[in-house]
Amino acid sequence: MNSKRLTGMSAAFFIILAFPVVLFAEEKKETEENFEIPSHVLDISKENTVQNDDSDNEVVEASEETRELLESTSVAIENSELIQQLNESSIKPSPIGIGYRGEIYLGRWPLQYESLETGVNWEYQAINKNELQNGSEGQQEMNYIQQENKEIKGMLTNKIADAGTVKNMVLQKAEEKTKLPLAYEVEVGRNTKMAHAYPVPQEKMGILEAYAPAIHEKGRVTFGEVYIQLKGTKKQLVIKNVTKQGIGAWIPVQNYISYNFQVK
Repeated sequence: MNSKRLTGMSAAFFIILAFPVVLFAEEKKETEENFEIPSHVLDISKENTVQNDDSDNEVVEASEETRELLESTSVAIENSELIQQLNESSIKPSPIGIGYRGEIYLGRWPLQYESLETGVNWEYQAINKNELQNGSEGQQEMNYIQQENKEIKGMLTNKIADAGTVKNMVLQKAEEKTKLPLAYEVEVGRNTKMAHAYPVPQEKMGILEAYAPAIHEKGRVTFGEVYIQLKGTKKQLVIKNVTKQGIGAWIPVQNYISYNFQVK
């Protein structure tokens, strides 16, 4: 967790100030993408010789006190790191605070990611190629065998503040939308094999190419300065200086491979 944000929890109370809200108007365009897995894309989760880690997909549940704070502001907050910090805070208003006011500054945070367009590229990155030259008198069959370990890495497509936090927010929204297992780092292990057989006729060459699929996300991130406002015996969240920034990302699909078989 950012040390500056943590020190903000113990910061002195600030005089209440009014800040302008800056918004970037943008029309939402939602694509009607079909995320059903096609027949040439196979699940290798049982056959993969390396185990992929999905720890980036952790979602933090808000405590009852945090939920009350989140409901006190009109700006939606989906950032798990911020929710975790609010869960761990123990700020109590004064029980005799008649006429008492103050604000505690928690820092500037990415608050939510809004998905505007989601697509899938089933051949995002080539990872393997098997070949079989059939010089026999009859038909032969070939199978997929991964020749070497392959790492497939996703990325944000442009620079943005708090990139690590934003990546996780985009990941969670994309996974919720597509219902596919996603991660920014995916690995297919050497000697991963599939039983599915491809026929190669006599005096022909069979070429079996394998690709790692990935989701392409386009959307925008809402940023804002987060304060806990104390009024008498009550407290609420106040978000100031709200801005929005466009962002894109490529996120690999875990443990699925797309195959392209050709006979020449």
